[in-house]
Amino acid sequence: MARPRVLVLRSAGTNCDNETAFAFSKAGAQTELVHINQLKGGLKKLSDYQILALPGGFSYGDALAAGKILANELRYKLIKELKKFIHSGKLLIGICNGFQILVKAGLLPGNPNLEQEATLTINDSAKFEDRWVYLKKPETRNHKPERCIWTRNLPEIIYLPVAHGEGKFVAKDNAVLERLEKNRQIVLRYCNEEGEYAGYPYNPNGSRYGIAGICDETGRIFGLMPHPERHSFGWQHPRWMRQGLRKEGDGLQIFKNGVSYARKFL
Repeated sequence: MARPRVLVLRSAGTNCDNETAFAFSKAGAQTELVHINQLKGGLKKLSDYQILALPGGFSYGDALAAGKILANELRYKLIKELKKFIHSGKLLIGICNGFQILVKAGLLPGNPNLEQEATLTINDSAKFEDRWVYLKKPETRNHKPERCIWTRNLPEIIYLPVAHGEGKFVAKDNAVLERLEKNRQIVLRYCNEEGEYAGYPYNPNGSRYGIAGICDETGRIFGLMPHPERHSFGWQHPRWMRQGLRKEGDGLQIFKNGVSYARKFL
């Protein structure tokens, strides 16, 4: 496959769709912005794409709760198409509002019944947090490969911006958290400059275990609160003039990983 096709989903209130599409294009994919109504009306088919991306923003104004309405549309209007898409081995990424949607649709952490097992709720600071954060990948155990295909080859610590008011990851119970830990589904955690797990302001929302991003058990469905599309170029780093200009930003590798996997296996 020369250029995998990426569907970047839009709805009223989505506002990071163009940046997400650009990042995928820079990573080598063919991208298309598609409104949710085009899928529901059959004008576009999910099966024609290899990657589904749910970008950031405030879908439907975050009425009811962040991402809830679009999550319900996926769950009750497009569930058959989504299940076929996932079962065929294709990829799905949700960024910020997209992560909230995946969790509230039951697609993450993931279970056969699509039961919602977690949520992303109001930050402990009770305010919108808009800043750059450090993120660390948990150490692999017993030389096992990383479960999440999206984060392979990332540096141990990366730097990405966050911009959210409801980013606190809360699981239904401790059993869910323990399962995520055991299954290596916790993909990114907030940390300080030294890579140590720390509280506010390093953890901008108070997420349990410092969770910033998780994947499903297949490693193909990935959700994260920080915005990798906003650090695709080295000059997007807020201190590049003092620390030196790098060829690429930390976030671009995430998109490259998805495109590379799709090109090789889909």
